[in-house]
Order: sequence, then C-alpha cells, then structure tokens
Amino acid sequence: MEKIGEGLSCSSKSEVTGELAYIQTIEDVINLFDEATGKICIVEDAGITTLSPIISDLVGTICTKGSAGSHLAIVSREFGLPCIMGIKFLIDDISSLDGKTAKIVHDEDDNGILYLLD
Repeated sequence: MEKIGEGLSCSSKSEVTGELAYIQTIEDVINLFDEATGKICIVEDAGITTLSPIISDLVGTICTKGSAGSHLAIVSREFGLPCIMGIKFLIDDISSLDGKTAKIVHDEDDNGILYLLD
C-alpha cells in the first residue's frame, strides 16, 4: 500500500476501497453511467454538478480544491460518502491514477489519506 495523497476529510469516516476514476469533463461522467458503482472519483474543482448523475453509485469523492463547506463536500456528507477535499497528491500525473485501485482512510486529525493498492 503506497500513500499517494492527503487532504481534509470532509465526510464519512468510513474506509473505502474502489477503482479511481479521474473526471475532467461531463463526457467522462456520461461514460461512467453504467460503470460508476464502486468508483472513487477524482475531480479538480469542487463542483458537484459534474458528478451529480452518478454520485449515488460512488463509494468516495476526492477533489484537489475546496474545503468542508464546498458543495461536493456537503453533498458527499448527505450521501454518506468519504470525501477528501484539497488533496495534495504525491505524484505528478494524477490522470495516471485512472483505473487503479485505491483506499481512502482517515486519521484522528480529520485528514483523509489516499493509498494506492495496485
């Protein structure tokens, strides 16, 4: 298990494992309509509008920006999804994570930590 990022844990403290999906466009979401179940989505802005059609199928959300008051964090809490906001990745190319298996965990200080499993 390799630590690949850390940010603010903004929702459920449950640990989840899932396949990462790097979302850049609405087309990326459309392509996941039938395959979103069990995914952890990574977005680079805090807008939930992009993820709203699939959020009920996800197991977690991750955003490179935002805070506990961001719309994505609030909606993730409503759905009981682990959410990491303002994540700082320890790798240069986050798009290379697409399709990899990862785990979201939380420490006692409200930090969300992302581990790569494969």
